[in-house]
Amino acid sequence: MTELVIRRATPSDVEVIAANNRAMALETEGKVLDTSVTLRGAAALIADEGKGFYLLAERGAEVAGQLMITYEWSDWRNGIFWWIQSVYVSPASRRSGVYRALYRRLHEMAAEAGNVCGIRLYVETSNTRAQATYVALGMQRSHYELYELDLPLRSS
Repeated sequence: MTELVIRRATPSDVEVIAANNRAMALETEGKVLDTSVTLRGAAALIADEGKGFYLLAERGAEVAGQLMITYEWSDWRNGIFWWIQSVYVSPASRRSGVYRALYRRLHEMAAEAGNVCGIRLYVETSNTRAQATYVALGMQRSHYELYELDLPLRSS
């Protein structure tokens, strides 16, 4: 099997990232996302590191998996939480260590950054396979519940 390479996404990766995000939304939540919105959303994040960044796992010329990091400032800790989002591993690459490799590299990057006080993520309550993976990597279930309010964007 070809070696797995973990790297930050570049503007040339926007189409594959957006396609993976649409596939993930359909698979996990039954949601059909708008192609042009997902393309613009991925491009906006890559263009502005203040929003976050994507890590990609590649085998040869194929993107086997991805995750996105966004930031949350913690005034309680005087540091930044990195939030893992938009996790996707291609069906052919699942259960082969792709997410584990992405997570390990992310953990290294967070330690090197020096201002990261924690790594967080949210997961569908019914996605027990993903939950087991996160626990196996040393993450713990939080005592927080997630609430949200969706607001319409003026331009999407």
